[in-house]
Amino acid sequence: MASIQAGQGAQVLVASNRGPVSYTVGEDGSLRARRGGGGLVSGLSAIGSDADALWVCSALSDGDREAVRRGIGEDGVRMLDIPADVHADAYNGIANSVLWFVHHMLYQTPLEPVFDAEFRRQWASYEAYNRAFAEALAQEAARGAAVVVQDYHLTLVPGLLRELRPDLRIGHFSHTPWAPPEYFRMLPDDIAGQVLRGMLGADRLGFLTRRWADAFTACCEQFADGLGRTAIGVHGLGADADFLRGRAHEADVEERIVALREEIGTAPDGTPRKAVVRVDRTELSKNIVRGLLAYRQLLDDRPEWRERVVHIAFAYPSRQDLAVYRDYTAEVQRVAEEINERYGTPGWRPVVLHVEDDFARSLAAYRLADVALVNPIRDGMNLVAKEIPILSDRGCALVLSREAGAYEELGEDAIAVNPYDVVDTARALHEGLTMRPEERTERAKRLAEAATALPPQQWFLDQLNALRDGS
Repeated sequence: MASIQAGQGAQVLVASNRGPVSYTVGEDGSLRARRGGGGLVSGLSAIGSDADALWVCSALSDGDREAVRRGIGEDGVRMLDIPADVHADAYNGIANSVLWFVHHMLYQTPLEPVFDAEFRRQWASYEAYNRAFAEALAQEAARGAAVVVQDYHLTLVPGLLRELRPDLRIGHFSHTPWAPPEYFRMLPDDIAGQVLRGMLGADRLGFLTRRWADAFTACCEQFADGLGRTAIGVHGLGADADFLRGRAHEADVEERIVALREEIGTAPDGTPRKAVVRVDRTELSKNIVRGLLAYRQLLDDRPEWRERVVHIAFAYPSRQDLAVYRDYTAEVQRVAEEINERYGTPGWRPVVLHVEDDFARSLAAYRLADVALVNPIRDGMNLVAKEIPILSDRGCALVLSREAGAYEELGEDAIAVNPYDVVDTARALHEGLTMRPEERTERAKRLAEAATALPPQQWFLDQLNALRDGS
């Protein structure tokens, strides 16, 4: 690629697949903008509106693409109208069906992956998608600007951008785990090398935990010539406590608390039932089915809990355009129904399952939690593990997979589990349900302190300052 000269562009740039705004087309043809949330949006706001910042992202919907074509946009955001078929190949075909599976170690290896001609065709789209980002960033960045690239969707961007604009300070942050060398080597040799070289085009790479950073370093030592000039940093994204606490006490959340309490009900002796709470997307890594099986095991092993506990399981559909995710969502529903049919009584539904996304209802469940169940097979961080202890009204016990990134910060005060061990997870649920109230409150307090140690604003500023300082 030919180099691109610096212009009077932005001083701070963020690149991610999804941006902070999306558009829908009304019946009258008008476009309506909707602002998004999340840690990255909160983090970028910390640098202030006068910081000359730009967010480069994909146009994801028909409304987004129409906004680009009409030249409509929000200040500080540039959407890329990448052809829909190219985006689908790059996003679903490679990012979510290959790189996500490798880093989360999710393949059923007797049958998958199969790196055939179709994979190579999709990989060409992934290259084109990354190239479009690199070219846009190169065009928009002022001389010496700081560029922070986000996640596994854009692993090639740092290297491509380095060729175009060697004057820039380039960072990349991984929100997922990084696969250890023995699993990463599953990728074709040339593709694995391309991913590593792309990442190593950055001045600085950020990871959520030391474990994921060390895995990347090990891959570079085995399959590249080491890290070279690239620095490595660890930034464990924390929860936005002020926002959560404020939002969790608004009227719509209070209404949902009343409704949830009715669904939970009371035990035969008139005492309130305990609530085991989980809130997840139905991503394969979240391990929702084994969580349900562990709850079933609890009811088998400890019949005294029957009619005295309810499992509130919010499993919001994710990536339903992929068949494997649709099948997984259906299996979650099937197991929940099976538990209710097997154990339920006229006055007790053991599992309260909701699959329709409702943020206010999620916050209501957080507040009602006696035990939080967070048992992913593998997770970059898992902010739910940090959010529930912050909001639980009475303080909750946290049952936490040792494979969650959050375990590095919260493990000391959580009840740790092997995510594959259903029997042990059932034991952990019992431990959480029987924990003395004063111990539960004290643990929850320490969990909340750890969970808020690096809120999104500081998380982003730490990365930006380290990138600019060369540290």
